[in-house]
Amino acid sequence: MTSISILAYAAEVGTDAPKASIGDAILYALFTIAIVFAALFIIFICIRIFSAILNAFDHKKDTSTEAPATSATTTVPAAPAASAAPEEEFSSGTLRLKGCDEKTAAMIMAIVSDNTGIPLSELVFKSITLVEK
Repeated sequence: MTSISILAYAAEVGTDAPKASIGDAILYALFTIAIVFAALFIIFICIRIFSAILNAFDHKKDTSTEAPATSATTTVPAAPAASAAPEEEFSSGTLRLKGCDEKTAAMIMAIVSDNTGIPLSELVFKSITLVEK
């Protein structure tokens, strides 16, 4: 059978089926849209419930580790004097250099910052290790 004969056959068979009026078609469409929105609302409610449950577990974990963290912050020495420039006050921790000097590490950090487009002040480097071939 060719595609033209299939289309002709479908047109002949389709003429016998009863057709819905415009009002019925609109009702079918509205009913379908209502079902879709109801399903989306149910998914939204499920996400909210699971989020609340997970936040409750995270909150319990945070309260147990929160007490030592506050005691550790009290032992940290006072911040530098206000006369220091803001660039000098920023510190993102310590950087461990393994087989690499400071000048090379600074160049690597600048290259990474330039290639990624992320400002150097937003990057945190934990360690830089020299890899020899």
